[in-house]
Amino acid sequence: MKKKRKKQKKSKNIFIIFILIFAFLLIKEIMKSPFSGNVSTSVNSFNSFANVEKYRSPLNNELAKYGLEEHTSTLIALMQQESRGRGGDPMQASESAGLDPNTITDPTESIKYGVKHFKRINEYGNKKDVDFATILQAYNMGIGYIDYIAKKGGKHSEELAKKFSMIQVEKNPTLYDCGGDKGNFRYPYCYGDYSYSAKVKKNIDELESISAQADGE
Repeated sequence: MKKKRKKQKKSKNIFIIFILIFAFLLIKEIMKSPFSGNVSTSVNSFNSFANVEKYRSPLNNELAKYGLEEHTSTLIALMQQESRGRGGDPMQASESAGLDPNTITDPTESIKYGVKHFKRINEYGNKKDVDFATILQAYNMGIGYIDYIAKKGGKHSEELAKKFSMIQVEKNPTLYDCGGDKGNFRYPYCYGDYSYSAKVKKNIDELESISAQADGE
C-alpha cells in the first residue's frame, strides 16, 4: 500500500513538473510579445506573400526587358491577387495572351505574358493620362477600361468600375452572370472584379510595410 502511494506521488510530481514547464514557456512567449509585435506581424504578412515572393527574380528579369523593373512589387501584388502564386498560370495571363482561361501551364510563360499585358496597359494608360489605379484595374478588366475612364475624367473609382462592368454584362449577360450565383459579392457586376484595384493597392501597401520593417524603419 505504501509503495503504491509513493508511485502515485511520483506520478503526480512528474505531472506538476510538466505543467510548470509548460506554464513557464507560455509566460515566456507572452512576455516576449510586446517587444516582438512588429516582427511577428512582419513574419505573418511575409508568409502570406511567400508563394509569390519566389517569383520576384523572374518578374524583375522580365520587367527589365522593358525598363520597368521599378514595378516588380506591383507585379508581385498583382500575382498575389490573381493566384496567390499558385498553379501553372500564376499571373492569370492566358486570356491576355488570347487564349482560354488557364491554358498556360508554365509559370515562366505566365510571367512573360503577364508582364507584356502590364507593359501594354501601363503605356496606354500613361498615353491616355489616367491614374495608376485605372491601370491596375485594367489588368483585370482589359484595356477598354482605360478608354472608358479617360472619357470620365481619368480617375478610377469602384462606382465607375461597376458601370463599366455592367456595360459589358449587358453585351453578353449569359457569359457574365457570376455563374448564376446571386450571392457572389460582384453580382450583378459580373464582368471582372470592380474592387480589383483596391485589393492590389492593399497588397502593394503591405509589401511596402514589410520592406520598411525589414530595413528597420
